[in-house]
Amino acid sequence: MIATLRGEIAQVEENAIILEVGGVGLRVFVPAPLRGRMKAGEVILLYTHLVVREDALTLYGFESQAERELFHVLLGVDGVGPKVALSVLSTMTLDAVQRAVFADEAEVLSRVPGVGKKTAQKMALHLKDKLRPLDTLATVAAMTDRDSEVLAALTALGYSVVEAQSAIQSLPKDAPEDTEERLRMALQYFQ
Repeated sequence: MIATLRGEIAQVEENAIILEVGGVGLRVFVPAPLRGRMKAGEVILLYTHLVVREDALTLYGFESQAERELFHVLLGVDGVGPKVALSVLSTMTLDAVQRAVFADEAEVLSRVPGVGKKTAQKMALHLKDKLRPLDTLATVAAMTDRDSEVLAALTALGYSVVEAQSAIQSLPKDAPEDTEERLRMALQYFQ
């Protein structure tokens, strides 16, 4: 119904932004990383998804069509509503979700707040047929068991899944194969 919105950010709230469009302030729920970069007074284009409920009309906004499409696909998973789908996009990047799905690592999805083990497995199964691999198959092949161990170690140290995956992606291609050395190098990413 409402595919895009272009307007000025009037206010950044805890979970959403108020986007002024044509003199009307619309509350739009956006993923946390995007919300963190937004400032009042900026003009922005959002790709939106309108959720119609008996008692509310709720707008969700995204930076790209791909994020909006992932949100829409996540809503098709049994037990996943808009809040959980937004939590996935707030915690993980599109690439990280694709890597987890195509590497059969549902446990990565289960680290998202509000997503349990069974829901993560349902999501992985549902997304496998819906997501296009794009160039992520090469990335998944590169994400070996040692990188999964590094990811687990970083999240155990308190880093979010997104932060941990960013640190792993920052490792040079000629990084040593040793898991401990890869972890040490990934920790340098945060300094």
